[in-house]
Amino acid sequence: MANFLNTFRGKLLVVLAFLLVATLGVQLYLNYRQEKENAEFRELQQRALVAGIALGFNGMQSSDRLGDFVSREGQTFFDETTTQRIKDILVINDKWEVWDSLGEKYLPEKGPDGETINKKLKDLTDLPPLIEAQRLGDDAKHFPNAYIGQDENAGEVEKADGEAYAIPIETDQGRWYVMVILKTDRGGAISRAVQPLFYTLVILLISTLITVYLVWRFTRPIANLSKAARLVAAGDLDVRLKDAERTDEIGQLASQFNLMTAELEKARELEAQLQQAEKSAVVGRLASAIAHEIRNPLNYINLTLDHLQAKFAPEEEEKRANFEKLTAQLKKEVARINLQVSDFLRYSRPIKLDLKPVCPRDVIADSLRLVEPQAEEQNITISVVEREDVPQIKGDREVLRSVFNNLFINAVQAMEKSGGNLNVVLSSVDGYVKIEIKDSGVGIPEENLDKIFEPYFSTKETGTGLGLAIVKKIIDDHDGFIEVESEENEGTTFAVWLPKSEV
Repeated sequence: MANFLNTFRGKLLVVLAFLLVATLGVQLYLNYRQEKENAEFRELQQRALVAGIALGFNGMQSSDRLGDFVSREGQTFFDETTTQRIKDILVINDKWEVWDSLGEKYLPEKGPDGETINKKLKDLTDLPPLIEAQRLGDDAKHFPNAYIGQDENAGEVEKADGEAYAIPIETDQGRWYVMVILKTDRGGAISRAVQPLFYTLVILLISTLITVYLVWRFTRPIANLSKAARLVAAGDLDVRLKDAERTDEIGQLASQFNLMTAELEKARELEAQLQQAEKSAVVGRLASAIAHEIRNPLNYINLTLDHLQAKFAPEEEEKRANFEKLTAQLKKEVARINLQVSDFLRYSRPIKLDLKPVCPRDVIADSLRLVEPQAEEQNITISVVEREDVPQIKGDREVLRSVFNNLFINAVQAMEKSGGNLNVVLSSVDGYVKIEIKDSGVGIPEENLDKIFEPYFSTKETGTGLGLAIVKKIIDDHDGFIEVESEENEGTTFAVWLPKSEV
């Protein structure tokens, strides 16, 4: 049972059952209270009617006015709660005249000669409707407020602010009537009738709002799952659902989804590594073939050029100069091809690092010497700034020189046409030595920034596309990392992060 209540269906069933019980409970309570109020109202009306009849009967047997009975000291029958419901009491004699009245409006008047003049019942047109007038038989025709079978007066009955009850009493003078006129609370009656409907609507509204909230709460994880599935289908494998901590089916589904995306991400990383390994294997085989098939002829060509320069140089000065210029160009091209072969070999073969504490400033200085002549020729200003307390790094000095050689050569080549500034800044940041190399060259297009470290990607006509790939590989082997920022026609900044030496 406990396991079922922890499930999505169990929680939903419990919530719906609670809403149903709460709604029915509140409705029953409101109905009970309404019935109790109606019963109290009817009881009060009945008490007022009985008190009115008793008061009218006493008035028929006494010469005192009805008002005297009510105000008489010591009487308890006509209390405040009873009389406040009585609007008036009329005592009607056998001649259909008002013999006595609780209110002053219908009391008999004195004539010119001092005689008593009773008001005629038929002249009282402002009386409220007579209740159950048909039970009076033929006497009902004498009551102006007896609406029997008169549908056109139904509206007047509904608008009346009171109701009248006529009770016949047989006396030795004939049949008399006591008419008790009770006050009616039309507004209260409407309020009592509307109140249950109002409360019912409020309960339904609250239940609806709670249901909408619960539907949203229970369907939100499904919507999140649908959105996450679309993102995964679009290639975003970093998506994770936050509902995995739940203990119901939704939590289990979210947990399995997160596990699936994590496995897909691992699979993609393994696939990328496999592709990189395949590229490296191809490069390794190609490099071995190049080293074997090309380097031997290159060495022979280079030696032959040296022999030609030494033994077969023309004696004429002008021809000798042209001869030496052409042979020097040939040796330069041979050196360039040999360098490309070296790049293939360096990228394809594992590097054996001799890690030692190294001063980063010394490595930078060695690499800058390589480009200083060309920088001077291109009017490039070189500056090196070293922040305070820059420690040594743990690395292979000779291998790191090739990193900065590549970066400095690229920077100088980027400023080949316009000259500019080459700034190097060394600083210590959180266990790393940060080396920033900033040039004011042509910059790198934004669409190429993500590709510059890929093997064989190059924007140069004579480039192999391995320079920056080798740079990144060496830095990765040193447990460091490299970042790049660039804007076209503004310049490029490479940031190399290398771990500090622990010694």
